Amino acid sequence: MTQTTALDTLVPGPGSLAGHRLGTPQQAGALTMVPVSGPAHRGFVPPRTGLKLSRVVGYGQVELANRADSGVAIVPLHIGYVQDRAQNHALCRSALLSAGQTLRFDDACCVQQSQGGHLGERDQWFFVLPLELRARALELRGAADYGKLWGDIAALNARHGLARRGHLEQILSRRRAVLTQFQSRLELQPGQVGALFLLSGRFAGLEIAPDPRYFAEMWTALVCFAYGVAARHAEPAPPDPAPYDLAHREAGRFEEGPFEGGPPAAGLAGVRAALDRDRSARLAEIGDRLAAAPAGPVELREEERHLDLRLSTVTGPQLAGQIVTDGDRTVYASLFAR
Repeated sequence: MTQTTALDTLVPGPGSLAGHRLGTPQQAGALTMVPVSGPAHRGFVPPRTGLKLSRVVGYGQVELANRADSGVAIVPLHIGYVQDRAQNHALCRSALLSAGQTLRFDDACCVQQSQGGHLGERDQWFFVLPLELRARALELRGAADYGKLWGDIAALNARHGLARRGHLEQILSRRRAVLTQFQSRLELQPGQVGALFLLSGRFAGLEIAPDPRYFAEMWTALVCFAYGVAARHAEPAPPDPAPYDLAHREAGRFEEGPFEGGPPAAGLAGVRAALDRDRSARLAEIGDRLAAAPAGPVELREEERHLDLRLSTVTGPQLAGQIVTDGDRTVYASLFAR
């Protein structure tokens, strides 16, 4: 199975990921991130510098604006905003905004059940809903009920040992210092336009952006919050340290050899060859896992059109999310395991 084929198994419909390649897998605890490189599609506005939260009209009603002079803004699926003096909200769906366009979302979900959890202005930032909430949020798109996610948020908080309340900031702010460690432990690569995420070796999500700048502006929101929350919960407790003889450990640390095929005496070429073999084996294993993952029947429903762009929702028993295609090319994808 080629790398592109492994990715295409996750993207239903006509949208192709031709030219996209998997990079070297990186792992931080239970979370594995495989960088995706590929073609850069021009004419799209990045989400942090070009897309702005204009105002919160009321509970469950927010306005976003494409402030760029040119280019289409793809609103990231399940983006949310932590802000001062207004309820924190997240969106249940993506959208396409022309340059200068302002769009009101009447089906946003309030992720803060009462006023008590507001953060100061210096702490304002955007996030993506944690993986555990995304399938439910997508199901609730179009439903004008600002408290529709409070029960799911409360259950998520309880699983993380926090008070059972509909306050997502209990995780996003109280656990922020721990979650942001994923940003430094997993390294964003030059030219990266996406990432494949696995939790405990199983597919968790595929995120594809139009170009490296767009993905770089999404990096923290994705790795720390969309997937970092679930990864932090999945990490096993560290084992109790066993007593050992440090001098003996240091003296015999290379007896087994760190790489199959010989100790470091094999030279730099041997080390590089061993690393290449390890990388190939890990990518092959990931491809096999994707191919073997139960997908079931997947429905592709077109939601919106903008010139040649098509925004569609993907739903299936094991997979959900939204994609944006331009003809036969996938320019944006946010797909996650259910």
